[in-house]
Parts: sequence; C-alpha cells; structure tokens
Amino acid sequence: MASTYHDLRLDARRALEQAGVEAADFESWQIVSAASGKTREELLRDETLYVNDELVRQVASMVARRRREEPLAYVLGEWSFHHLDFFVDKTALIPRIDTEILADLAISYLRQIPGNTRVLDLCAGTGCLGITIASAVKTARSVLVELADGPLDLCKRNIRRHKLTGRVVHLKGDVTLPPSPALGQFDVVVCNPPYIATGEIPYLDPSVKDYEPMMALDGGPDGLTFYRSVIDLWKPALKPGGTLLFEVGIDQAKPVATLMARAGYQKILITRDTNKIERVVSGRRPQEAVIIPFPEGQKQED
Repeated sequence: MASTYHDLRLDARRALEQAGVEAADFESWQIVSAASGKTREELLRDETLYVNDELVRQVASMVARRRREEPLAYVLGEWSFHHLDFFVDKTALIPRIDTEILADLAISYLRQIPGNTRVLDLCAGTGCLGITIASAVKTARSVLVELADGPLDLCKRNIRRHKLTGRVVHLKGDVTLPPSPALGQFDVVVCNPPYIATGEIPYLDPSVKDYEPMMALDGGPDGLTFYRSVIDLWKPALKPGGTLLFEVGIDQAKPVATLMARAGYQKILITRDTNKIERVVSGRRPQEAVIIPFPEGQKQED
C-alpha cells in the first residue's frame, strides 16, 4: 500500500511507542526528517505526497535500530551541541548538554584575553569542544587531539562542516604520553576524558555500554587515569597563566581538584551544570617566577 509522508511518520511513531520510547513523537519527526533530507516544515508541507519504497525501507531500518536501544544520535548520524550540528558515529562519544558548560567557561576565559589565542582540545572525540570554542571566539585557533582514527575522521568532517579549516586542525596523539615540544603552548586546554571507573561500566545504561566506544568511557580503576596523565604530563603545553578545564563525573570534582592543587595549579574552581552537579574543574598554571640576579659583589640583605 502506498504511503504518504504523514503515514510514514505515524507508522514510525507507533513502532517507537510499542518499544517504549518515551519521546516517540519527537523521534519519529527526527528520523523521517533525517531519512528524507527534509525539515519539519517541509514534511508538514509535503505530508500528503507519496514516498518511494527506498525511503520507507530506510525509515524502517532506522526505527528498528532505535527499538534496539541504539542512541538516536547514532541512528541520525548527527547531533546538536551548543547550537551547532556535528557528525557522530559509534567511534566517538555523543556530545552531551552537560559538556556545554565546559565550552561556555572556556569561551568566557578566552574573551578576556586580547589578541589571538590558542586552544587545545584533548580526547576530542567529535571535536565538538574545540570547534564550538573556535566558532564562538573568532580570534581563537584550536588543535583537536585524538588517538583513534574514527574520531579523527569525525574531527576532520566537523571542521569542514563548520568551515573552520583555517583555524582548527586535528592531530593524532596519546594523552597518556608527554606532548611533543613542537606542539607549542596554549592559552586554554579543555579535556572531557574517559572517566567511568572500569568496574562501573557493566552497570551503565545499555544505550551507553552497548553502543558508545569503550575507549571513550573507561577511565581506569578509579576513573581518574586520564586526569592524572593530563595534569602531570601535559602541563608544559599550557602557557604560564593559562587555564586547564576538565569535565568530571559525579563525585569526581574534589579528587580532580586535589590532583590539580598538588601539581601546582592555582585559582582552582568547581562549576556546577544546569542540574546542580559539580561538572567542571578548572585551574590556572602559575606564572613563572622572575629571578633577578644581584649585581656582582652585592649581597642580598636578610
């Protein structure tokens, strides 16, 4: 039986409702829009038009994936972060609204610095942090560092999508190893590392543990492995006076703040997200002390 766009969306909604998807109506619009390449307004305009069999099969396939609890972002192939759309796939963590506070804080810090600035995004994933920051601060240039080829490809595609090829670059790098001196120094370093303790991963929601990449989730025995590496090994990549900002998991803010304090970071702040959860820990690398030598023959007074 021939279907119209209206029929197609209603069928998708019913199938999602039967699977217990809470936002079935919203998701049906999203799926049909992504499959057809039409906006919601265009779908409303064309709702009485008939669709071809290929579109029907594509929507059915996407609905079936969602019914198996695959995250909607992966089904759609893109997701919104800080009012920008990013390509996503199963090789990288899905950008989340919790992380937007980290972007906002970095943007705020950079806007206080006159002239051109440099941003380092470690464990970049899709590149959403570094790209969002460069998009908002026109004087900033971002370097996105990732270890795996899949996320690096996403970074490249998202840089091109937002027309930032001249100001954002992606590099392969391992944050558990010291950075190359050739990388230079940065005004701001942002990092949303893997921070789930290894023993907690089996208890995560199936939509997370069964679909999102393990290397983006597993933060080691206590969830703090990557924080230690960045704090201890990547300090030379931050300019004296520069700011390091981490996203952290629940109950991790104080342990990460302690690690930063022990490494000599100053002005350490913990910022809560919109749900009042301690979500970002930031600190500044101290300015290097200036040693003024005494003239030859002159003694320093006590």
